[in-house]
Amino acid sequence: MPNAQKPKSVSDFLETHYRHFNAAALVDAAKGYEKHLKSGGPMLLAMAGAMSTAELGISLAEMIRQGKVHAISCTGANLEEDIFNLVAHEHYVRIPNYRDLTAQDERRLLDKHLNRVTDTCIPEEEAIRRIEKAVLEEWVSASEKKERFFPHEFLFRILKSGKLKEYYQIPPEHSWMIAAAEKNIPVFVPGWEDSTLGNIFAARAIEGRLNPLTMKSGIEYMISLSEWYQKDCRKGPGIGFFQIGGGISGDFPICVVPMLNQDLLKNVPFWGYFCQISDSTTSYGSYSGAVPNEKITWGKLDSTTPKYIIESDASIVAPLIFAYLLGW
Repeated sequence: MPNAQKPKSVSDFLETHYRHFNAAALVDAAKGYEKHLKSGGPMLLAMAGAMSTAELGISLAEMIRQGKVHAISCTGANLEEDIFNLVAHEHYVRIPNYRDLTAQDERRLLDKHLNRVTDTCIPEEEAIRRIEKAVLEEWVSASEKKERFFPHEFLFRILKSGKLKEYYQIPPEHSWMIAAAEKNIPVFVPGWEDSTLGNIFAARAIEGRLNPLTMKSGIEYMISLSEWYQKDCRKGPGIGFFQIGGGISGDFPICVVPMLNQDLLKNVPFWGYFCQISDSTTSYGSYSGAVPNEKITWGKLDSTTPKYIIESDASIVAPLIFAYLLGW
């Protein structure tokens, strides 16, 4: 019997082997995403979890550069951890046997200033403190001038200034934050206060070194999101929604449609595409984990919106979908 034909690309491999169950859902979602883009629809990516530390930037940055992601909603952790990885990658410590760690092992990591994210430890001194110095200068300067910016705008300013270039330890084309700054795409960071830099900002404000109003708020992010949505929502089939994980990074932006329609009576279109990658089982009693049809009742999706759920690990699924869309 002749050997099976070798796949020519990642895309070809997916088409050949991913035919059923979650694998088929992955390919269907990728094809739906591709169709949405070809029809002229923009795409918002909602990113939860620790995808920046998982180095999703290797594929996401290229998605941004090629105009396949047009806006991002992410947690404060994902915002900053892409830059932590950019400047301190060589100092990260991988712990493959993290499931075997005892409480005492974890304490020893703390004593070494290694903050663990699953199998990867972020080095506090080389990553967090290095960024803190650069960002504090921006915060203090803005505070003294009575200027106000969003959290991502401060980081964009630092990246564009070149202040951190001497510390880069990965190819800059692998940083999604650099790609987002260069393309100047909209970024929305709800709940930024619970991030490491958010904690540092709060500490400096408590000390009286910063005016808390220097940092624009979540309400202002929603206003900015509503302006962007109204500007682009009538392009092609509308704006698509590609969600990695659950929680605030997804719940926050998806609510802009019912807010505009029900609270402002604007009559904007529903989201034009929806896909969520999650490794948690969805439930009709769950809000962030609700299946797509439940979102219809909240005025977020329409009955005709293409909808996909992929129940799997996003660190595996998202790069494969991006590879398919990039033609790799």
